[in-house]
Parts: sequence; structure tokens; C-alpha cells
Amino acid sequence: MDFFNSALGKNITFVRPAYFIISGFIGIPNINYYYVFLCVVYIVSVLGNTAVMAIIYLDYNLRTPKYVAVFNLAFVDLVGSSALVPKVIDIFLFNHPSIPYSDCLIFMFFCYTCLLMQSFNLVALSYDRLVAIIFPLHYQVKVTHRFMLSLIASFWVFVVIAVLITVGYITRLSFCESVVINSYFCDHGQMYRLACNDNTPSFVIAKLIPFLSLWLPLVFILLSYSYIGYALYKKTTFQERVKAFKTCTAHISLVTIYFIPVLVTFTMNANIHPNARIINLSLTSVFPPMLNPIIYVLQTQEIKTSLKRILKITKQSRMTVKKTAILSKTLSLFCFMLI
Repeated sequence: MDFFNSALGKNITFVRPAYFIISGFIGIPNINYYYVFLCVVYIVSVLGNTAVMAIIYLDYNLRTPKYVAVFNLAFVDLVGSSALVPKVIDIFLFNHPSIPYSDCLIFMFFCYTCLLMQSFNLVALSYDRLVAIIFPLHYQVKVTHRFMLSLIASFWVFVVIAVLITVGYITRLSFCESVVINSYFCDHGQMYRLACNDNTPSFVIAKLIPFLSLWLPLVFILLSYSYIGYALYKKTTFQERVKAFKTCTAHISLVTIYFIPVLVTFTMNANIHPNARIINLSLTSVFPPMLNPIIYVLQTQEIKTSLKRILKITKQSRMTVKKTAILSKTLSLFCFMLI
């Protein structure tokens, strides 16, 4: 982050506190039950996303461009949940509200990186469905492993650079008075408002990054599905439309559970209680990583088939090992009797 400071000159000194205090959930009635709920959500998220990644890795039939994006989404959900939930539990349940300055910036970086990558990952999956349905004969040419890997890599580069700039400008702020962040993590919006010097660059970033990383992806996804619906209405029968949209149900479900809570929270931001806003935002952060693997396992036929195949192979392997052990014991007993 020294680059941001050196650009302002060597003689400028910023007031950087030793720590920040996270106070988001403090004072909310019966909040301990919510912490237990977060623990359950985190366990389900870890198990579910790990299972999806393992299934895609183990089944060669799932190594397609689409499942490259699904694997990346599961990875992002796993990292995002692991970066956020354990720290939230440590801060509030175990009463460690203070967090060192540098740790707070790292906390912010991982939370925002994973949050924004979820959005762009849904764009990659949306493009995959668009080409698969509208241009099925050209799908193998237009959506290749190399293309999907390049697309996801470009999203990673953009998000990492955007979040680094966001965090970097926080280091240009002086915190002369309060160090209490009224959120459940090191929230950029809450932090830059505490600054006692000019926070205009951070204000601009707070408006620009959501537009580029949330609203534009949502517009692309909505336009892609509008085009899919229009093309299917013009060229196919009702049964064919239903069959085509069935291949999109998992993705549409992911888009719904990711974007609707964000839209509701930001649309009603001025009209809801601060505690309700914090709860809503925290649910927005933890719910999609938990539900994404469940949706893909339940609604995607390829993953269900792959899971059944893996379980069958595992069962057969155990039976083979068991039969081998029995045969070995029988041979040993027979040899002993001969001796």
C-alpha cells in the first residue's frame, strides 16, 4: 500500500490507529442464537462446496468449460465463507471486537474479493447458458476450456485490482476520532466515513465499484435471459422451451439468491433500522455460499449422476476390499490347516 502514500508526497503523515473495533452485532437482542446459526451455515458451506469441487475433480465427464466456472464458484464460496464467518464468530461470540489495523485491511480485501467474484462467476455461467441454448451447434467452438479459463482469469485480475485500489485508498485516510466500525466486518463504507481528512476518492470508489461489479453483471445476466426467452419463443415449441429452461434453473436460482438480497438491502437502505441492515447484509454474505452447492447437487442432472457414480464406485471398492480380506483370511486358514 506504500504506492498510494508515496504518490501524495513523502511529508504527508496519516493517523493510523493501532486497531479498529467491530461493533455491528453488539446490542441486538438474542444475537447468540444467530451466532449458532452462522456456525451451522458455515459448516454446511464448507462441506457442500468441498463436495462439489471433489465431484468435479474426480469425474472426468464433468471437466467441461461450464464446470470450470462451477468449480471456481465453489472455490470462491469456500474461501469467502472461511474468511468471513470464523472471524465474525471470534469477534462477537468470543468477545474479541478489536482487530489490528493491518488485519482489518486484509479482512476487507478477502471479503470483498470473494463477494465480487461471485457476481462475475454468475456472468460466466450466464454466457455459457446463452451460447449453449442459442448457438448449440457452435458451443464447442465458442465455449472452450481455454476461453472459460481466460474469462475467469480476467475476472480475477479485475476484481483483485479493484479491491486493492479500494483498500489502498483506505490507507490514505486519517482516523483522528472514532475507530468503531458499525458493521460485522471491516466494511469499506463504514470505514471511510470515519476519516477526518478528505475521503472523496473512497466515496467515488464506493459508488463506482458496486456499479461495475454488481449492477453491470446483473444487467448482462438479465439481457442474456431476455434474449434466450425471445429466441426460444420465436423458434421452438412449448416443450422445447421448457426443456431448454430446465438447463438454466440452477443458474437462475443462484442469481436470485445472490442479487435479490443485495437489491432489497440497498434499495431500502435509508428506511430500515441499522441493526436490520447489518443482519440483512450478513445473511447476503453467508447464504449464497451455503445454498450454491445444494442447488447444483439437487438441480443439475450431471452432478447428481456423477455423485451416484462415485458412490457406486466407492461401494464397489469397499466390497472388493472386504472380499479380498475374507479370501486372504480363508487362504491363510487353509494353509495353516495343511501345515
